[in-house]
Amino acid sequence: MEKSFIIFRLGTFSRNLRNELKKSRKIYFYDNSIRNAVLSNFQIAETRADIGALWENYLISERKKYNHYQRRFANHWFWRTRTGQELDYLEEINGKLTAFEFKWNSKKKAKASKAFTNYYPESEFKVITPENYISFVSGIEL
Repeated sequence: MEKSFIIFRLGTFSRNLRNELKKSRKIYFYDNSIRNAVLSNFQIAETRADIGALWENYLISERKKYNHYQRRFANHWFWRTRTGQELDYLEEINGKLTAFEFKWNSKKKAKASKAFTNYYPESEFKVITPENYISFVSGIEL
């Protein structure tokens, strides 16, 4: 399915710290409609129990497409520790590491894991919500 551009895998980010996961992978669909068909779930967003995962899939797939179309070479991962701390998406462009957390509900608080900010103090952290996602997937600042 990867060779047919239906799915893609995102590996874990690790700079060899003892408590970071190293061999985990997440699978995403390039098109959310295929994801919905596989799950047989076509409910509207407001009634979905999996809206967070759907939102994450949409944002990561669109960011991947944006980087490709703009010819921006980016390394991309997710980050997770053995204790369950996680960041949804990490991107490294020209040596600069940026961590992203995706929240469908913009009222929910999101902050970078203390472990992550301690291990990678030079990184930047951003929260992506329905209010600010356009610049993330298109590069257009509103």
